Amino acid sequence: GQLPTWLQGTLLRNGPGMHTIGDTKYNHWFDGLALLHSFTFKNGEVYYRSKYLRSDTYNCNVEANRIVVSEFGTMAYPDPCKNIFAKAFSYLSHTIPEFTDNCLINIMKNGDDYYATSETNFIRKINPQTLETLEKVDYSKYVSVNLATSHPHYDSAGNILNMGTSIVDKGKTKYLLFKIPSSVPENEKKKSCFKHLEVVCSIPSRSLLQPSYFHSFGITENYIVFIEQPFRLDILKLATAYIRGVNWASCLAFHKEDKTWFHFVDRKTKKDVSTKFYTDAMVLYHHINAYEEDGHIIFDIIAYTDNSLYDMFYLKNLKKDFEENTKLTSIPTCKRFVVPLQFDKDAEVGSNLVTLPSTATAVKEKDGSIYCQPEILCEGIELPRVNYDYNGKKYKYVYATEVQWSPVPTKIAKLNVQTKEMLHWGEDHCWPSEPIFVPSPDAREEDDGIVLTCIVTSEPKKAPFLLILDAKTFKELGRAMVNVEMHLDLHGMFIPEKDLKAETE
Repeated sequence: GQLPTWLQGTLLRNGPGMHTIGDTKYNHWFDGLALLHSFTFKNGEVYYRSKYLRSDTYNCNVEANRIVVSEFGTMAYPDPCKNIFAKAFSYLSHTIPEFTDNCLINIMKNGDDYYATSETNFIRKINPQTLETLEKVDYSKYVSVNLATSHPHYDSAGNILNMGTSIVDKGKTKYLLFKIPSSVPENEKKKSCFKHLEVVCSIPSRSLLQPSYFHSFGITENYIVFIEQPFRLDILKLATAYIRGVNWASCLAFHKEDKTWFHFVDRKTKKDVSTKFYTDAMVLYHHINAYEEDGHIIFDIIAYTDNSLYDMFYLKNLKKDFEENTKLTSIPTCKRFVVPLQFDKDAEVGSNLVTLPSTATAVKEKDGSIYCQPEILCEGIELPRVNYDYNGKKYKYVYATEVQWSPVPTKIAKLNVQTKEMLHWGEDHCWPSEPIFVPSPDAREEDDGIVLTCIVTSEPKKAPFLLILDAKTFKELGRAMVNVEMHLDLHGMFIPEKDLKAETE
């Protein structure tokens, strides 16, 4: 096929790439050492490159020729030859774990710089053209967070908004929303943007020792949408995991008898809306989009009824015949919640306060709290992306991977959230990754552009490839074959040529 002539830039992606070091193996697919890869588009041609993130974790493991740094699903233990004193010290130093800098989930843009990110307090600066690993940044030097999401948002000025969890800081556990400016004042050119990081607001955790796990959050023009789900991290278990010989993942538990609470923080006043909004217990990783309409906040998410998804990716479950044997006990469901922020305070108990045309409801309870039920947009999609120019605004389209009962996607889908119509692309033995929308330079409509996705194949004779689809029609425009083995990745971003620094040429 052919590439659009306007497509100039780099698709940069990140994901777990190495699962065996020496005689040791990671337990979980999400633990693998980060492998960056990129597709560069230049004058109708595509160039591929990949490189392991040279994190401290990578360097320590490779030097020892075994896993020596713990990951979320794999606990590493000190050298068996060490004497009893060194061992005891090692146990003590792991009470508040020193987290890994194996940043394998996503790519984040800060001004002219790019970072590989995961969910710990570390991010690694990278060169988007050579994929070289540069300095390590520790969020906790600038803001008191122990964990942070790898799905930040960007405002119109290019500043980063992100959320992290501050565990038992000054006797409180809270969720912090922080802002990293995209540039520093002229007179401080040598300082990093992180020195100007500011906490926008904090939301107290409902529990001191069991904060909610969260992977992303939503944003509208005036509000931050944060969901406190009953999928929680047990801090006491976390502190004793090393001694007990279990991994940190075992410290996460889903409390299905609990509620899921919605928080809406006003971006101007920095205050949480005082009305208590909640829904039934659910587990979610990905927010799709959120916007405001006639006094309501509308937000779309992908939710599960349990936490089985993480367990699917233990490597022992990803055996050859896993396509037949692995079934999600909970299928991902695309849910739309419609939450009335302005409503009649004298409304009757039991009445639905949603005044927009939707099957989603928000019912007033006796104690003044509001119980929300979603409208179901569709089932079986994950890794959602939108045209980011429509982020926080009323929108129509979601691009996502389609998963039926298996945790690994088999198709790409485009969903119209207004009509619920879907378009698909799929091919036998093809496993697509998260689709990324790239708008065309003269775009008039939301879906004017292309969709890029990396395809890994399970057919030995078929090479992996980059797929280019017309975003409007979902018809294939072309594919770029890669003659090396490609890994299944997680997330990434497209960097237009103009955003790549000229001096690194």
